[in-house]
Amino acid sequence: MSQWFETVAEAHRRAKKRLPVSVYKALVAGSEKGRTLNDNISAFAELGFAPHVADLPGKRDLSTTVLGQEVSLPVIVSPTGVQAVHPDGEVAMAKGAAAAGTAVGLSSFASRPIEEVVAANPKTFFQVYWSGDRDRILARLERARKAGAKGLILTLDWSFSSGRDWGSPVIPERMDLRAMLRFAPQGLSRPRWLLSFLRHGLPDLTTPNVVPPGEPAPTFFGAYGEWMQTPLPTWADVAWLREQWGGPFAIKGITRPDDARRAVDAGATAISVSNHGGNNLDSTPAAIRLLPAVANAVGDQIEVLFDGGIRRGSDVVKALALGARAVMIGRASLWGLAAGGPTGVQNVFDILRSGIDSALLGLGRSSVHELVPEDLIIPEGFFRQVPA
Repeated sequence: MSQWFETVAEAHRRAKKRLPVSVYKALVAGSEKGRTLNDNISAFAELGFAPHVADLPGKRDLSTTVLGQEVSLPVIVSPTGVQAVHPDGEVAMAKGAAAAGTAVGLSSFASRPIEEVVAANPKTFFQVYWSGDRDRILARLERARKAGAKGLILTLDWSFSSGRDWGSPVIPERMDLRAMLRFAPQGLSRPRWLLSFLRHGLPDLTTPNVVPPGEPAPTFFGAYGEWMQTPLPTWADVAWLREQWGGPFAIKGITRPDDARRAVDAGATAISVSNHGGNNLDSTPAAIRLLPAVANAVGDQIEVLFDGGIRRGSDVVKALALGARAVMIGRASLWGLAAGGPTGVQNVFDILRSGIDSALLGLGRSSVHELVPEDLIIPEGFFRQVPA
């Protein structure tokens, strides 16, 4: 089989064949019935194009900036937790994004130290949850600052609603002997994945970036437990965090215009319209249905990013036409990582780049910055009205 793949769907198929069942299910999971997860993807198919056929631009410019960083296309990697789909995890993801000329978001629940990730891709944005007391949060920020992170992403869209009608994947807390024996049948059923990890060492499922360098890293579930027990943040807490960081600061998880305006008041430099990939409160509409209302509420006061359901370059163009500056991808980049390591990640970005360029050509646009809602055919009733 050729290592190159021509669609994100093919990367998804290869990831499913390569990964143990529990690891794969962790990638595709949504919350409860999966209404939001499915709507994130299917909503894009409801939006159409009306292409031109002459006087089209001979060259198209896909480059833009996100949180002050120049990127070659309006797509960056969304921060996702422990990336045990590849032995090098987040470092491999960062290398693939760097090869594509774009930035990477690094989760505070990542499996590789931020210092290694920044070394692989200097355009790294560090993501945090409001977890632990202020001193512990500040310690994470200082580590990220010293490592060279170019921006901070605060994720707020999470209500701990994680039950799934089709069953949640079984994930061990640590890869000790007992866990290895329990999951041996899954590993043996995917020998290529198992051999790749045996050469580099099995993932320890810890989160090194939630503690200062040199301290023992808690397990993923240990870090998650601290997050669950932390009093929920206020907008005053968000403003404090923004002030402590001092640099480019994004808030991820916005779905309402009123929250978007509060993010502006708190000093954020960017927001991401997102429903956590359908992993948060089920029955939240697809993020693309909510994007224009949020973008219109803040105008040009703040960068508007988008996250949720991107599977092809035309999806990116639709999001940009409806008000996003750039999009973030999570599952698509993870499937690329599982299918081909850093090269697979770059392959995913190349697919999206080609799709964006084709859509710009058909629409007669010479730059991603020229896209407007009039480039789309939008069916009646597509958008969802939420409190303004």
